[in-house]
Amino acid sequence: MATFMAASSREGKKLNDVIFSASAAARAAAQQYGAEHIVNATVGCYAGDDEKLGCLPVVEKIYRSLPMSDFIAYAPPIGLEGYRKAAISETFENQIPEGYADAVATAGGTGAIHIAIANYSEAGECVLAADWRWGVYDGLCSEIGRKLTTFALFDGNQAFNIESFSSAVADILRKQDSLLIILNTPANNPTGFGMSCQDWTEVLQVCRLHEKQGKRISILVDIAYIAFAGDKNETRRFMRLFSNLPEHIFTMFAYSMSKGYTLYGQRAGALVGISSSREVIREFAELGRYSARTSWSNVNRAAMTLLMIVRGDTGLQQQIDAERAAFFEKIRQRAAVFMAEAGQCGLRVVPYQTGFFISVPTVASQAVCEQLQGQRIYAAPLALGVRLGVCSIPIAKIPGLAAKVKQAVDAV
Repeated sequence: MATFMAASSREGKKLNDVIFSASAAARAAAQQYGAEHIVNATVGCYAGDDEKLGCLPVVEKIYRSLPMSDFIAYAPPIGLEGYRKAAISETFENQIPEGYADAVATAGGTGAIHIAIANYSEAGECVLAADWRWGVYDGLCSEIGRKLTTFALFDGNQAFNIESFSSAVADILRKQDSLLIILNTPANNPTGFGMSCQDWTEVLQVCRLHEKQGKRISILVDIAYIAFAGDKNETRRFMRLFSNLPEHIFTMFAYSMSKGYTLYGQRAGALVGISSSREVIREFAELGRYSARTSWSNVNRAAMTLLMIVRGDTGLQQQIDAERAAFFEKIRQRAAVFMAEAGQCGLRVVPYQTGFFISVPTVASQAVCEQLQGQRIYAAPLALGVRLGVCSIPIAKIPGLAAKVKQAVDAV
């Protein structure tokens, strides 16, 4: 008989976050040796070449100008109406699909994923995601009694593996009548990969096939990093493909202000839904309102107000775009140096296009990271490889990094 007080279903639950553990080791090393003598590749936030956390200047200016009431007053559980409209606008930009749309304010992108899983998958059943994924998906599923199943993101040519995706969908739908699919694109965490319009066309063909057989399919597109994936309308071009889909194919987007507005700790996001059915969207909004009230009650009013101000002012939008472009260019330059040197030294890297992270495939990620720590390089060990956050490594520390990672991989 257990001697602890927790419910039996909760006994043994323990958070094992390898990324935060690696980050803690990097901070300890910085204190011991000096930040200038280590490479901290664990951070998932943008930092300038001074290695300080970066905030978009216009965001800081607006935030500091808000009245105290915006920081202390409650907001409706579903979110301020203006914020919900702004989140829809920010999600789609000029590429809004045809159909009915609504949004629910959430506690960051994580909150959006949580309520999508809660409301669009059945207890005890499978949710599908790619094998190269944000590890928190697993916990978000298991926390509420779902099982995360994966498909291989890449085929032998390092392109999107539509065969693995199609096979996984078919296998799951032999056993259940509905399925939630989570796809993190563009600027996938942890690879920097992005699905093309052709990839999405093939994904939707698979979904249509099963919908015609009476299955219900929900797709959650995790767009947490889209603000740093390139031209805002080009990166969203695939969204038009979700226009007028069959009633039983429902698309959602997990929107976050963490990356695009550098408001990581303010925990503001939204779950945005688009459907050909007005009734599906009405149900989506009511379920979202209920889930929000029973999960976090309501979210950061000040952050919601900031988004409303920006989206209501063309001049501010242009400033945000310009400041993001400057941050994006810094990340692009760092990634370009690393990828060029990886090619020169023969380091195998997962296909990278844009985004915060580059990953190196290895079956011994923990051992590789331990080797790197011996050189005062700190990276995140994942199930399929080692993740490096080029979003936060200063350009001066990039040259030679790929060769050192190659040495560590070869050593194990």
